Amino acid sequence: MNFKMQKFVNKHIKIHREFHQMQLKTKNFNEMKLQYLFILTLIALVSCNGNDDQSDAFGNFEIEEIIVSSEIAGKLINCKLELGDEVKQGQLLALVDTTQLSLQIKQLEAQKKAVASKKVNLNAQIDVQKEQIETLKTEQKRIHQMFAGKAATQQQVDDLDGKVRIMEKQLTSTQSRFVSVNSELGVLDVQLAIAKDKLGKCFISSLMNGVVLEKYLELGELAAPGKALVKLGDLSMLDLRVFVSGEQLPNIKLGQQVEVLIDKNKDENQSLTGKVSWISSEAEFTPKIIQTKEERVKLVYAVKVQVKNDGRLKIGMPGEVRF
Repeated sequence: MNFKMQKFVNKHIKIHREFHQMQLKTKNFNEMKLQYLFILTLIALVSCNGNDDQSDAFGNFEIEEIIVSSEIAGKLINCKLELGDEVKQGQLLALVDTTQLSLQIKQLEAQKKAVASKKVNLNAQIDVQKEQIETLKTEQKRIHQMFAGKAATQQQVDDLDGKVRIMEKQLTSTQSRFVSVNSELGVLDVQLAIAKDKLGKCFISSLMNGVVLEKYLELGELAAPGKALVKLGDLSMLDLRVFVSGEQLPNIKLGQQVEVLIDKNKDENQSLTGKVSWISSEAEFTPKIIQTKEERVKLVYAVKVQVKNDGRLKIGMPGEVRF
């Protein structure tokens, strides 16, 4: 075989091999394509069958907040609270200046002692007047006896009888002054009680166990009646506020135990246990925080699910519920 013939044969063999390899690749490609379509179908089937595992409602965590206000005007002389501080029910949160009220209480107590001393003087006067009346009555009896024996005149009898009547009227007048003194003491007692009540309101205490969420006044600033001092919230229990449709509502009951889900990472959730604590009695439109307009225009019912906080839950955190 010459050189040209050998070159032609080699070229033909090479083309045949390339064609065979192309057939193999095409076969492998078709097999891979079939495998890929099978996997997609399987994923779709799993997704369809997994709809029952989807959450029934979505929302955000919130708490009941309490704003503690001052009930009296004055300078804030004690307020060491910081954001995030834990407080106990009855714990002192702040103190308003008590100087003026303390001085007013001392003044009222002094007035009360002065008025009470009037009663002592009145009792002394009454004792004296009673003694005088007893003396006059003894002399009156003797004069009447003398008059019966014609040893005294009518003038003497009349004069002594008149003195007795005058002294008895003076005694009655003195005793009636007790009413005025007692009324004056009563007024002072009321004023003293008001001043002490105001003094007690200078000590601003916490109404609950919770955490300081906001602080509105600083040390040295002027407090006023109704002016907010701090905002407190109980983080031990949070409410997940979700919205459900009318179709879901019949399956939800107060006190019902439900599963609450929160994000663990972008692919996984964490599961918690919650309890339905409130169901709205009126339908409303879905809040604007819902992304799509189609969802926002739907009428839904608000539901609160109470969840015990182990430290993972935060105010505003999103959550899901499975009823």
